[in-house]
Amino acid sequence: MTTILDAMTDPNLFGSFFKDGHSWARWRVLLKAIFALPFDQGDLAVFRRLTGRKEVPTESAREAWLIVGRRGGKSFCVSLIAVFLACFRDYSNHLAPGERGTVMVLAADRRQARVIFRYISALLNLVPMLAAMIERLTAESIDLANGITIEIHTASFRSVRGYTVVAALCDEIAFWQDETSANPDREILDAIRPAMATIPGALLLCIGTPYRRAGVLYEAFDRHYGKDGDPVLVVRASSRTMNPTLPKEVVAAAYERDPAAAAAEYGAHFRDDVTGFLDLAWINAAVEAGVPERPPREGIAYRAFADPSGGRADAFTLAMGHSEGERRIVDACRVVRPPFDPSAVVAEFAAVLRAYHCRTVTGDRYAGEWVTEAFRRHGIEYRAADRSKSDIYLETLPLFSAGGVVLPDLPQLTAELRALERQTRRGGRDIVDHPPRGHDDLANAACGALWLCAREQDVPILDLSINWDLRRPSAFMRSNIA
Repeated sequence: MTTILDAMTDPNLFGSFFKDGHSWARWRVLLKAIFALPFDQGDLAVFRRLTGRKEVPTESAREAWLIVGRRGGKSFCVSLIAVFLACFRDYSNHLAPGERGTVMVLAADRRQARVIFRYISALLNLVPMLAAMIERLTAESIDLANGITIEIHTASFRSVRGYTVVAALCDEIAFWQDETSANPDREILDAIRPAMATIPGALLLCIGTPYRRAGVLYEAFDRHYGKDGDPVLVVRASSRTMNPTLPKEVVAAAYERDPAAAAAEYGAHFRDDVTGFLDLAWINAAVEAGVPERPPREGIAYRAFADPSGGRADAFTLAMGHSEGERRIVDACRVVRPPFDPSAVVAEFAAVLRAYHCRTVTGDRYAGEWVTEAFRRHGIEYRAADRSKSDIYLETLPLFSAGGVVLPDLPQLTAELRALERQTRRGGRDIVDHPPRGHDDLANAACGALWLCAREQDVPILDLSINWDLRRPSAFMRSNIA
């Protein structure tokens, strides 16, 4: 039987891709550990350094978690594993007639997934024996003659159901985000594992650069790293440990710029300076279950906060809020996702403001004067906030901790609030923001509304004697939240 190391060294297979034995030496040890292959003299010390274990595995790993620094070669090596499992394993006894097994490549988005997919395509197409197995090739999938399909997916628990999975490769799992889920990484793995249950030897392979001490990547490290005999194998290694060809000066310069970030990016250490901002219990307690929106009422002094966008990358959001005694209530949220016409969104949000008897809206200093002028054309005054987004978040923290916040029941808002991160910068200053590759447009608007309510600004109630255009009631009652 051909092993993955045989395929890696065979000149008729992948030998030409791994000519530099020194630069791939530690990856070979790692492959031996994943597939329980015999160790050579000297491998044990490397294995212990990578895994924190003392005893060599006697069975192939059910799950392998590779916590490796950037430019460490993990994407290419994972692609090798994908091709080996797709082409050199026989799953026919475990697939029903007409059923195809899937090697699933998952990433935060299709663009990122295609990095590994391109490596996989090259390994197949440049080896004549394997190229002959390709029956159909598209931009996102490869059908092989042995009944296996290699396919890329975005990180969504909905997209992975209904498959029989022989291997799942989860790329940069520490940075998966989903606007409708607070824990997308966990939900996706919960959906994948049953799809692998009927395939003996199916492998779940999760790779990533470490980030903060939360999420499934950190949980796997915390529970399984250094545990002899555990079928879940966890590896942690710096970039230069796995790729000694990475220039030292590149890594040294990164540590000089930002030691904490470099320790994560290149040293493969989870960050101590980044934590979750809001306690999950505070958020859960604030959500008014089953109430996505409170309609406007007479006699209430509403406050409004907007997070404008030009319509290309970020959403344009608006939140309405008011105070009732010690409680700060977010009554309504609106979000329009790109692409969109900013002028049309301003017109729509102006109708919402008028419906809530509010003729002013506060927001950041986005894009100079265009937002101010756009709202002015609809009789609304746009005021630039005198606090940064991060400062607004920090000033709302006591409201959440004291239980004085009421939020609408909107999954996207809840997910964004849960994902907010607090990072301590040099000099001891705290910054609050969304995680890398994440969004906080709705959270920004909602917390801005809470902040305005807490300040109790003197915002006059709309004078209903003025002839405001309220001819489109559906405009403010319609929710754009999918």
